[in-house]
Amino acid sequence: MNCIIVDDEPLAREGMLLLLQDIADLNVIGCFNGAKKAKEFMSENDVDLIFLDIQMPGINGLEFAETISEKTLIVFTTAYSQYALKSYEVDAIDYLVKPIIKERLEKAVKKAFSYGELLANKEGKSTLESLDTDYMLVKSDRKFHKILFKDIVYVEGLKDYVVIYVNDSKVITAMNLKTISQHLPENIFIRVSKSYLVNSSYIESFDNHTIYIKTTEIPVGEVFRKKFLEQYLGKNNPDKL
Repeated sequence: MNCIIVDDEPLAREGMLLLLQDIADLNVIGCFNGAKKAKEFMSENDVDLIFLDIQMPGINGLEFAETISEKTLIVFTTAYSQYALKSYEVDAIDYLVKPIIKERLEKAVKKAFSYGELLANKEGKSTLESLDTDYMLVKSDRKFHKILFKDIVYVEGLKDYVVIYVNDSKVITAMNLKTISQHLPENIFIRVSKSYLVNSSYIESFDNHTIYIKTTEIPVGEVFRKKFLEQYLGKNNPDKL
């Protein structure tokens, strides 16, 4: 997997480069101090993954992310945790807060490898059938997958695709989150952000901005918070979150 680093701070670029050099099958093919030079490079080279700072002079990371091809995965790297929710609105697959811990970086890279494999094996056209039963049929990788609603832990929107997390497996198909939400029972599944649908049965805890399902942290978007409370708590009391 080919990746680049975009950060206006020289020390941050060098530190990230050192961390990434130890990860097998990940090739750092460029380091840039701003979006303009990175964009020029990406127009002539295939980039699978970009580690992107947010606060940069000129074009910031969030603005740059909106122009990046859907074929390139994005991991934000920043010293400011308040940008986490905004990062998922531009379909970033992960968000790392500086100083970056090696173990946390490796987790993000593992996620990128997983998504890369899923996207490489994706179907060009999505087929989804819901037959008014307790399951749906999703076509992926030239096969129909029977997925029980109760087994879906959560669904993540990734640009023009969705990743359906079913217990310990994943299914990717070409559709948006809105489409798949129309086939899922509303009394079980809750839209909690632009990028996530969760099965309320699997929620273990939540705080002001995050839902926790085992080791997974799912952000709760500002505009979805009230709806989440109404569905999950069964009453209209947004002051509790």
